[in-house]
Amino acid sequence: MTLSELAEALGCELVGGRQDAEVLGVSGLDAPAAGHIGYAEDARRLQEAERTPLLAIIAPPDAVSDAKPLLRVRNPRLAYARAIGLLYPEPRLSPGVHPSAHLGVGVELGREVAIGPLACIESGARIGDRVQIHPLAVVGAGARVGDDSVLFPHATVCRGVTIGARVILHPGAVVGSDGFGFAQDGERPVRVPHVGTVIIGDDVEIGANACVDRATTGATVIGSGTKIDNLVQVAHNVKIGRNCLLAGQVGLSGSVTVGDGVMMGGQAGVADHLRIGDHSVVAARSGLIGDVPPGAFFMGLPARPRSERLRIDVALLHLPELARTVRDLERRIAELEERLEETSG
Repeated sequence: MTLSELAEALGCELVGGRQDAEVLGVSGLDAPAAGHIGYAEDARRLQEAERTPLLAIIAPPDAVSDAKPLLRVRNPRLAYARAIGLLYPEPRLSPGVHPSAHLGVGVELGREVAIGPLACIESGARIGDRVQIHPLAVVGAGARVGDDSVLFPHATVCRGVTIGARVILHPGAVVGSDGFGFAQDGERPVRVPHVGTVIIGDDVEIGANACVDRATTGATVIGSGTKIDNLVQVAHNVKIGRNCLLAGQVGLSGSVTVGDGVMMGGQAGVADHLRIGDHSVVAARSGLIGDVPPGAFFMGLPARPRSERLRIDVALLHLPELARTVRDLERRIAELEERLEETSG
């Protein structure tokens, strides 16, 4: 693409440079390349970018540069992400069903569906338009996959699960496996059958080897626009709202409710039946044992509001000093008590 074509596609204002200059690719400032574009979110990063061989820089609306052409836009990082998508389109499978794929009885396929080698679509499944099912992926009996969704190799959609439109399941993701539920018969755990389902909204992305368990009864639900990282565990009957971000190794126990716009850092864990309010943040490696109100920022183990947790952490830094003080006070008290005994005697 030319600079002017890219600027128009991204909704940017092009300032300086040749409009017909060819854009060869996209680079970060850590490895800039000639003919590529990068982005700078502030003046410091812009100065850094000006010293590179980049062809042009995506920058904020008020940015000024005598060294490089600018593509000025309100959200440079978002424009940068979209530029990557434009200049590096993801490869697509060719429409059609590979001879080695298995299609069960009564499978419904939409228009321009692509099904790769050794994929398995079980009986009664419904596949929407332009869906891509990569090699060795599985769609269970009676499951539904919405338009323009992508199942990468070894992704599994279990029986009866509903997947929305434009959903991406990365390699090894499993949606609809049985939840972890057991009743006790004396000392022996007895498996509780899980006869519910999973409902995934539109524009959801689920990372490699992440697992979303089916409900015991009813449905495990993931709202539209939510993005789930690799190795995340979503247990049975969890409800996740819209546009949430869950980083790697987050673990949600059964029947947790997560509001809209929630962000959770890596390895955060949540005990069962808790509620996390809309637009709240749970920091990495936090352990939630109570509800989180809307708009809150919780961190630590056990997780507490950020301001309280920071005060606790500061206090912990003084523990060695406090321990010495306590030992000194104990010694002095013991000496005073000894003197009092001698005086009273």
